[in-house]
Amino acid sequence: MPLTDPHSEIIIAMHETAGIGFEKISRIVAMGAHRDAERRREGDWRELGLRAGEAAALTARLRPEAMEAAIRRRERAGLSAVTALDAGYPAMLRHTYRFPWVLYYTGDMELLKRPSVGMVGTRTATSYGRRAAEELAAGCSAGGLTVVSGMAKGIDTCAHLGALTGRAGTVAVLGGPADNPYPRENRALYRQIAERGLVLSEVPPGTPIVPVFFPLRNRIIAGISLGVVVVEAGEGSGALITAERAIEASRDVFVVPGPITSPRSRGGLKLLREASAKPVIDASDILAEYERQLDEYWGGRGENRTGREGCRAEAAAKTGEAADPLPEEAALYELLLDGPKTIDELLERSAADAGRLYSLLLSLELKGRIESGPGSVYRAI
Repeated sequence: MPLTDPHSEIIIAMHETAGIGFEKISRIVAMGAHRDAERRREGDWRELGLRAGEAAALTARLRPEAMEAAIRRRERAGLSAVTALDAGYPAMLRHTYRFPWVLYYTGDMELLKRPSVGMVGTRTATSYGRRAAEELAAGCSAGGLTVVSGMAKGIDTCAHLGALTGRAGTVAVLGGPADNPYPRENRALYRQIAERGLVLSEVPPGTPIVPVFFPLRNRIIAGISLGVVVVEAGEGSGALITAERAIEASRDVFVVPGPITSPRSRGGLKLLREASAKPVIDASDILAEYERQLDEYWGGRGENRTGREGCRAEAAAKTGEAADPLPEEAALYELLLDGPKTIDELLERSAADAGRLYSLLLSLELKGRIESGPGSVYRAI
């Protein structure tokens, strides 16, 4: 989606200048100073509240050659950008606290117009959590809800994989630049989402990944979603930050109940007790909350299964498909959900011979379900 506001590149220039953050951009825009930014000198920017170094850096960044270089850099990275001034910027996000002034993306921005739900959880998920995330995401996507997550290990990865099987697809909000998949083992998943969904970030291309970025992306996940589903989260989990941002933005919070004895369930269970979160047993619990939005979006496109019962039926069918894509692959994947295993352990526990086993492992690896490590050790991702 191209930039539509004539001053969007000015907003991007400010966003990419060190030291100029949300408040300073907001003040400059409120004063209308972005409209004649190219003509302003360092002193003008200092009068508007920028420090000397920031004013000098912004003046340099606004030079025509620097502006062109930034545009080419985005193009080389395969990214487009949208600012809060543009018509294509997600309206729900614009009305949240300290929204990102710029989003960089690759993929289909149409997904941000669809009803969506965030799905988050721990990186160190149990087999129960991973399966719950994948099946819930598959059901939500089949029923018309786009699934938004952060492409981290564990729950996020499973949510994206499940959502890719349905019609509504998935959005990955990265904690680093949108052209730099992280973690590295999710590169295959990143390519799938970029081709069939949407990858976005507020971090400019080429920026080194630092830990402070990851909590910031949580407000985007919450901001573009009608609600957030916490699948598995211990106390202090980043998923709880996303839930907090959702509550602040008046979004729904759902929790998949887990065992009271599991540390990975403690955060979610506290949300159920203290934050008016809604328990989730299957995708229909989530879909039923957004029947009106689903009907408005999909019904407006001539879809013939947009009501509650149709969504539930399609979601149930898709969840079944996701749980059992191919019998042999599903059985092998179930073994690896219990923990990493060597090829010898898999041969011992699998009904397949060596040739067939390697074929199944290759298929699962290409689909982004598993990864191999040193010593021919395989694990689910």
